[in-house]
Amino acid sequence: MRQAFAVWLGQRPDDIGPVRMSYQLRRLRLHGLIKRLSKTQRYRLTDAGLAVAMFYTRVYARILRPGMATIVPTAPADSPASLRCLIAAEAVNSWCDNNHIAA
Repeated sequence: MRQAFAVWLGQRPDDIGPVRMSYQLRRLRLHGLIKRLSKTQRYRLTDAGLAVAMFYTRVYARILRPGMATIVPTAPADSPASLRCLIAAEAVNSWCDNNHIAA
């Protein structure tokens, strides 16, 4: 699980120690997204966790990916990263408005 978690964070698995992994699992468990199986060191996704995962997957597939695909080539390459992010956010927002997607 540490390897998958490292990929999500864009880090190497060696950079994520046991303490950090324990902290992240505890956060997910306290938010009700996962539950620990009794007498094991395994976790299972809850119904709420599955709903959250599906929501973010759909937001990415239906809003972020199409919206970003239309504006990333038009963002000035020499502008600061924060300005590019602001331009991208405004463009995604206008794309959602044009496609009648409610926030």
